[in-house]
Amino acid sequence: MHVPDGFINAPTSAVTAVVAAGAIAVSLRGARRELDERTAPLAGLVAAFIFAVQMLNFPVAAGTSGHLLGGALAAILVGPCTGVLCVSVVLLMQGILFADGGLTALGVNITDMAIVTTVVSYALFRALVKVLPRSRRSVTVASFVAALVSVPAAAVAFTVIYAIGGTTDVSIGKVATAMIGVHVLIGIGEAVITALTVGAVIAVRPDLVHGARGLEQRLKLRVNGELVDAPSAPAAAEPAAEPVAVRTSRRALWVSGLVTSLVLAGFVSYYASSSPDGLEKVAADHGIDRKAEQHTNADSPLADYGVKDVDDARLSGGLAGVIGVGVTVVAGSAVFWTLRRRRAADDVSPASTTTVENV
Repeated sequence: MHVPDGFINAPTSAVTAVVAAGAIAVSLRGARRELDERTAPLAGLVAAFIFAVQMLNFPVAAGTSGHLLGGALAAILVGPCTGVLCVSVVLLMQGILFADGGLTALGVNITDMAIVTTVVSYALFRALVKVLPRSRRSVTVASFVAALVSVPAAAVAFTVIYAIGGTTDVSIGKVATAMIGVHVLIGIGEAVITALTVGAVIAVRPDLVHGARGLEQRLKLRVNGELVDAPSAPAAAEPAAEPVAVRTSRRALWVSGLVTSLVLAGFVSYYASSSPDGLEKVAADHGIDRKAEQHTNADSPLADYGVKDVDDARLSGGLAGVIGVGVTVVAGSAVFWTLRRRRAADDVSPASTTTVENV
């Protein structure tokens, strides 16, 4: 659903850029509360994984394909504010390096694909988790439903933006019907990918899943033949050192996630559907693309997810995918580690320092 240059007029694009900038500023502050030393590395990996899976277009109807948007997945794994930043990093890398999504339309894309999907999906996810039984399976089910709804919600958001600032005179009713219809189908694919990924992470490290926090069950002790809640451990003055096995497990998860992302982008992406995605198909069918403009970075060495001057299509696409994953994980990790360190600095209270007066 990457909106190219020329679909939306300049004033509306400027307004969405302001909205996107404001949301990113709020998310930067919110992410400092969501991230810790365990989840900061995971956030960079989530951004890279979303980049990789977005290269895997899957067929949804005759001549139409879809791909992951990622807002729901990011919000559930690392938190809504961090999720907005994850998808925004992906969109920025795609627009600058791969000429995917217009640069003048970057505000539109962030508003639609990062903000709307994340806010809608996480709000629905939290509502479902509250009414479903407190279990890991409920988190997976809620992830499926939230991701499913987030995609047509993004389609509705695009339709509203186009109704306000579209550059061609087309029937908004027909555009809305076509956009929502095809993106409901795409939403099913989004839901499957999101639920499988969240379920896989919960199976090995449920403590790292932001959406699963607070679902741990109290330890039970048998006293005089009856099960009772174990007393809570007193808070330690200093946080206990993380066990070596736990750190190793987290490192193994990060490495396996990165390898999976590299394999998906570098190898599996070659077999992705070549059909236009939902927005491209609707735009072509209804004349939305009549005033589409060439991307500013159309001559980028990685434009269209291929390496310039590499003639073999499989090798060219694979190298571009690997480069994209590498750049995204580095950029994302740099952002999230910086936020984590800022939080650590903020946690140092001025009251903790003592002053000595000379008498």
